[in-house]
Amino acid sequence: MEPRLARALERRAPLFASADTDAFRLIHRAADGFPTLAVDRFADVLVAHVYGGGAAGRAPSALLRELAEAQKARAVYVKRRPAEASRLTEQERAEFAPAAPLLGEPVDELVARENGLQYWIRPGAGLSVGLFLDMRETRRWVRAHAAGKTALNCFAYTCGFGVAAAAGGAARVINLDVSRSALEWGRRNYALNGLAAAREDFIFGDAFDWLARFGRRGQRFDLVIVDPPAFSTTRQARFSVLRDYAELAASAARVVAPGGWLVACANAAELTLPAFHKRLRAGVVGHPARIARATHEPELDFPVARGENPYLKVAFVRFETAA
Repeated sequence: MEPRLARALERRAPLFASADTDAFRLIHRAADGFPTLAVDRFADVLVAHVYGGGAAGRAPSALLRELAEAQKARAVYVKRRPAEASRLTEQERAEFAPAAPLLGEPVDELVARENGLQYWIRPGAGLSVGLFLDMRETRRWVRAHAAGKTALNCFAYTCGFGVAAAAGGAARVINLDVSRSALEWGRRNYALNGLAAAREDFIFGDAFDWLARFGRRGQRFDLVIVDPPAFSTTRQARFSVLRDYAELAASAARVVAPGGWLVACANAAELTLPAFHKRLRAGVVGHPARIARATHEPELDFPVARGENPYLKVAFVRFETAA
């Protein structure tokens, strides 16, 4: 086996041994010796991410075939990562993320496990297949802290955080996203795990708009999760993590109940950890809040290459109880 590949798989040995998780990253770019390649495992299907070269970027077919054989994978799908996915047309998306696999037979849908919970994965459904694996430990934290709490999951996508909170015994979870199809996917994830949820707890809409509505109503939540894309465009506005995070944090802070938590996430390599914390502190200024803990991707399968910033930043912000 290619030595770099062998080392990468050896590093993930504890994940291979896990009885309750079969979804994690096998290769993480430069940290594993492959600067333009990352590969995710979802049960018995692999999803490779190729960086650089645009829609014509070449996937390392021989290496992926070797990895697929070692993993006994049913199929390997390829996603060629654009600089900014939010600006792609539908035709461009199809070119960057072909619906057909590079290797193996087509797999329309499969179930992957993470920390004992199950999620529907659609490996051929565009650039995002249903679950962002770098959030595994953050979802674990949410599940561990959700019992009896009310939770608001902004930018919910397929409701991974919502599933984790509900499984952890949350009293109520509201999932908010600008995609109706993603929310429906999330409802299926709830059902897959035997979790009950009212249809009105899956809200289609813009996060800034709904945070303002909740604020005007005086509605507060014990746990507020904000995990925005680095860039997004809606009918109401354009959002950039670098430019707008302080405003987002301010909007979220207004709806956190006394004694509650804000789980603030940012996905952008160019945003350093100090810069992220500066924006976050600017957003919660005037509130009795402090960053109780900060983290990034799981070290085991998302190691940070020497000289690089972590792509993901997560801060757990604790709001003090009223005096």
